[in-house]
Amino acid sequence: MRLLSLSLFLLTSSLFAQGPEWAYQSVTEEIPEAHHFDPNELRSVPGSDLQLTQDQIDDHWNPPDWFPNDHAPWPAIVAHGKGREVRACAACHLASGMGHPESSQLAGYPVSYLVRQMEYFRTGERTDRYWMNRFAEYISDEEILEAAEYFSAIEPIKWVMDVIETDTVPRTYIGDGRMRFIHPDGGTEELGYKIIEVPEDRELATTRHPYSGFIAYTPVGSIERGRNLVTTGGGKTLPCAACHGADLRGGFLDYPGIAGGSPVYSIRQLYDFQTGTRGGAMGALMSPVVANLTTEDMVDIVAYLATLDP
Repeated sequence: MRLLSLSLFLLTSSLFAQGPEWAYQSVTEEIPEAHHFDPNELRSVPGSDLQLTQDQIDDHWNPPDWFPNDHAPWPAIVAHGKGREVRACAACHLASGMGHPESSQLAGYPVSYLVRQMEYFRTGERTDRYWMNRFAEYISDEEILEAAEYFSAIEPIKWVMDVIETDTVPRTYIGDGRMRFIHPDGGTEELGYKIIEVPEDRELATTRHPYSGFIAYTPVGSIERGRNLVTTGGGKTLPCAACHGADLRGGFLDYPGIAGGSPVYSIRQLYDFQTGTRGGAMGALMSPVVANLTTEDMVDIVAYLATLDP
């Protein structure tokens, strides 16, 4: 199985290089001195009595649970992973299940959908650049179900706090965990036809706060162009409501909600469907839907979706 995952990664690497590489946030860049954390400093978040160092916060087998009374008890796989082979689900997807732009939202997705995605990772029908194919090899069906039931029961929250159309954006860098941050030294840069997504509050985001949201910078006019594509298909695709429901919060079979999520994560999924990196039954259904979309179309679509309530 490990050889299968590696082979699929190598086979699709050329496809990755051709796509919107900026959306994958693959390379951690030099972290500015002003954004280095004191390893001895105890950090906390408003409303929580828990205090942890940054190393403890970044422990992928013991992620912080700042507000344990806000959710059902964590299954072991969510809280601690499995041995040294599988990281805790909450380390990337958070206690809220909302994830970050470099990971995915799981909150509120149908159990059957979440279980199926793990099966796709296990078989290689869906390829992840980083961890999920390997994790799926070691997680049992029972553990997958426990995690799926935990995250599915959580109500999604508004995660993209603002979508700002602009030609120029603050200068940014990709830091630890492949998260993008505004550079402390200031400066601006041309956006081009892409999306820049940064934490609304860097201090909270770096503590893995479960409710701290993000701001997305998108090209001028992208929201209205995306609205047209999403609602009518724009002569290139199908209206999204046909499968994802009238409010785009989930509909046909176990299609997940697509409203209000991270636009950077969402565009990766559209591109992966188009290139076949996301396969399986869902990939077969989505492939013709995205076949005629340009990268610019995808930017427009996810910009509009990010303005909606989940």
